[in-house]
Amino acid sequence: MKISPLAPKLFPKLPDIGGIDCYIARAQYKEWDRCDLTYIKFCEGTSVAGVLTQSKCASPEVMICREHLAHGYARALIVNAGNSNAFTGAKGRSACDHILLRVSNYLGCNENEVYISSTGVIGVPLPIDKADQGLDRILDEKPCSWQQVAETICTTDTFPKGAAASAIIAGKKVHISAIIKGSGMIAPDMATMLGYIFTDAAIDAKFLQEMLTKANKKSFSCITVDSDTSTSDTVLAFATGQAGNAKLTSFDDAGVDAFMAALDSVCKEMAQLVVKDGEGASKFIEINVSGAVSDESAHIIAKSVANSPLVKTAIAGEDANWGRVVMAVGKAGEPADRDKLNIAFGNHIVAKEGAAVEGFDETPVAQHLKGDAIEIHVDIGLGNGASTVWTCDLTHGYIEINADYRS
Repeated sequence: MKISPLAPKLFPKLPDIGGIDCYIARAQYKEWDRCDLTYIKFCEGTSVAGVLTQSKCASPEVMICREHLAHGYARALIVNAGNSNAFTGAKGRSACDHILLRVSNYLGCNENEVYISSTGVIGVPLPIDKADQGLDRILDEKPCSWQQVAETICTTDTFPKGAAASAIIAGKKVHISAIIKGSGMIAPDMATMLGYIFTDAAIDAKFLQEMLTKANKKSFSCITVDSDTSTSDTVLAFATGQAGNAKLTSFDDAGVDAFMAALDSVCKEMAQLVVKDGEGASKFIEINVSGAVSDESAHIIAKSVANSPLVKTAIAGEDANWGRVVMAVGKAGEPADRDKLNIAFGNHIVAKEGAAVEGFDETPVAQHLKGDAIEIHVDIGLGNGASTVWTCDLTHGYIEINADYRS
């Protein structure tokens, strides 16, 4: 598979996180020559939080995570790649329950401390025999690196994705390491991907959930590749407490601002990496909407522009067709006034107060569109609401990948 032209040159160096060991093995969920099963073990007392797909046809794995998050603690995470196990009825749930039982018995913990995710083709039950074979292998494996885990959770991704950050909490240095997969079916209002965030900070589970929800709103909920929301996907955050800091329980605690900034940074970086690996992507697009009646209204308008096939194909063709941006603003259903609307590509205003800029020179705009990082600015002219959304262009590559995905 050809690597995305937007991929970073190297996988980042992610710090080890105290209280965590990672393992990979081959379950052979598909006929491929690679590992596709991940097992991550956490020390006792690890807190967990999560944001989950809003799909009404969610997989049993998502339902299990929802149930287990109420408990707030984790001892293990299992990730299956190549089979989403979604829309598989009782068979799909039975496969998950079998895995939960095996892993919890092995660790001597409660089943509700084991989390599970699966990604791949919808509608095919996860084969229990292959899961068993994979578990037999993985429970005997030696620990592996973050990069190996990031590679193992991939499906149509063209490169493994990771991010890291650190912060000081009351004199104690804490670390964050994170991995994510996703390149298609990306249009979340939380997360349409599998993403996992790991920290050695001590954080109360309920407060970790508050922080993850807040970080998600500015990151995973601000990306789209194709306007489709997955049935399966999940972002989970785990805090082992091994850094030795005083446990964070509220935004009033010392060091919270530093940790929140680090978490925001990691989530934003991971979200953008997913877009940069959008199926068939050749350009990374940032859409900034300002002047809306509210931030929420600005977000809806920005998503409308980002999800427009006409806008995305124009960018792929390096065509400064600002009329398509006007169309996408108008169809969003949010307050807008044609005669107050301003549009710019990069630093170049192309339309102002409802009309093309007089004497507009398309040359510098065309030059901007030849790059692989594109900016579209939309000023609604009605208020102070603002939002930024990230997407990618729509090329023939997207069709080639998805036309024969199952084969």
